Amino acid sequence: MEPGSIDETLARLAAQQYFASRELATALFLALKMQRPLFLEGEPGVGKTELAKAAAGLLGTSMLRLQCYEGLDTASALYEWDYPRQIMALRLAEAAGEQPSNDSLYRSEFLLKRPLLQALLPDPLDAGARRVLLIDEIDRADEPFEAFLLELLSDFQVSIPEYGTVRAERPPLVVMTSNRTREVHDALKRRCLYKWIGYPARDVELAIVAARAPEAGAALQARAVAFVHQLRTLDLFKAPGVAETIDWCRALAALSVSELDPQSVQDTLGVLLKYQDDLTRLDGETIARCLAEPA
Repeated sequence: MEPGSIDETLARLAAQQYFASRELATALFLALKMQRPLFLEGEPGVGKTELAKAAAGLLGTSMLRLQCYEGLDTASALYEWDYPRQIMALRLAEAAGEQPSNDSLYRSEFLLKRPLLQALLPDPLDAGARRVLLIDEIDRADEPFEAFLLELLSDFQVSIPEYGTVRAERPPLVVMTSNRTREVHDALKRRCLYKWIGYPARDVELAIVAARAPEAGAALQARAVAFVHQLRTLDLFKAPGVAETIDWCRALAALSVSELDPQSVQDTLGVLLKYQDDLTRLDGETIARCLAEPA
């Protein structure tokens, strides 16, 4: 069942341990009501993918995920024909003295359905459920693939030459994400509602960490979040996202660290930072200065 208001959307996202801003909850609510795709941009690790997962939980359905990459084509994203089964059916028909036709060879059972096509079809477990399709990191795909998506996002339908047009009886919720490694074409963005997701405020991030890394004590969570927020003020090549904060708290808890100190930070910096230049920049003095910030 879909939420009936923005406040209900916020509450049901929170029940999925996703603490959204009111603006983001509004964007999701409108995407559901208007049956429009939701385009999310932001730095890696700020919760774009997690919103799609939370939306699936909110709707009580499963999430279909298409991970984009350079060279992605329709065979991987939409469909392909099961040629070995088609050949077997052809040989069986010939052995029985029958003359196979295109209609007999291009049937639904020979169609290998990839995420985009699955999203247009009813959920096999609940035909009335709204499907959720995550098109993750669209900026990593090629521009021709963006053009291919236009029909899907405009009319929630795709055309298969040998099979016909497949149209969704109930449009899925489509969530597209981009880390902005390149600009996505305006034609694609115009078909979507847009929201930029930035780093959350400290209190919001602390609530996220408390929900996702409960094994770390409250005091450690507060100190860790304060330290990460200090890191984000530095001129780093890649500042840590919320996902890294969660992983760091889990790592500190696994090492039985109860209080942050320069040594425990130095030992676990590789959980937060992924580039050698950033690791080199954080010398003992910088770590001590960041730790001095009150939680």
